[in-house]
Amino acid sequence: MKDITIEQFLATDFIVREKPILAPFHGSFVVADPSLLKPEESVDNKWHMFFHTTFGVFHFASTNGVDFVKVQKIAKRAMRPNINKIGDTYYLYFERTRTLLANALNFVNLAKWRSKIFVVKSKDLINWSKPQPVITKAHGLEDSERGSSISNPFLLKVGDKYRLYFSSGLTFIKDCNFCEPTYICYAESDKPDRDFVVNEKPILSPDKNDPYLNLCSGCLKVYRLKDGYLGVQNGLYEKDGRSHSAILALTSTDGLNYKFAKVLIEPNEADESSWMHQFVYASHLIRVGDKLRIYFNARDVAESIKGRECIGFAEADIK
Repeated sequence: MKDITIEQFLATDFIVREKPILAPFHGSFVVADPSLLKPEESVDNKWHMFFHTTFGVFHFASTNGVDFVKVQKIAKRAMRPNINKIGDTYYLYFERTRTLLANALNFVNLAKWRSKIFVVKSKDLINWSKPQPVITKAHGLEDSERGSSISNPFLLKVGDKYRLYFSSGLTFIKDCNFCEPTYICYAESDKPDRDFVVNEKPILSPDKNDPYLNLCSGCLKVYRLKDGYLGVQNGLYEKDGRSHSAILALTSTDGLNYKFAKVLIEPNEADESSWMHQFVYASHLIRVGDKLRIYFNARDVAESIKGRECIGFAEADIK
């Protein structure tokens, strides 16, 4: 996308595909946080999507980017994946959690959450290395009364450095009865899989005066455009006594200092039966020919037991 200017991107209007492309399965309440490889990036000329359910990170494949079928389960103590191809190697970053039992106890506030960022590697998208830690501390920004969380990894090559954006901390969302990430941070390294140095201060924090960021920061995905950096963020916010999430476009000259530019995708509040009635969440922006496509997950209602999260996408013509 380095041939697209910020002005061109901001002139686009994303149209959401009416139905999701993937719904929860095998007893999970969610399918979430899609990260994709296009056919030209893969070893078999197929689309590959990595995402998580209640039971770990999964790998699905597709011939058209719409109809996906299961390839494998990558890891059971994992969520919020990010796939990258560097040279001839695939690097899959994810948030590694504790056991399903420990997570369940956290859900009812009988145990504290604990998560860190790990990576696995592969040459063929089938055989993966053992998980190794990438970021385990964030100058205390990971800690809260609900536990400790380092999550939502997203890798970007900046010059000779590998910059890993990530979320940290936990903010309890009352009507959901679960937590969302508080801050957006970053770390840099000469290598893609180790020796990351975490910056001491977050680059995005909650702002009670910001209509789209008054609860917490969610996650951030960053893309290099022709004349600057584009941040695609889902902030968490309260509106009319209810929590929501929207996907926002932010702009930056250095990839670290961001300004709000526009809302890209909002919840469908008018339709109570919509799969994206209350929240639109973590996303992955890709170019498909003369179109831009944002894959994302959305949640219908806040309640932790009633709510379901599905994966879908929105498209826009490049102008």
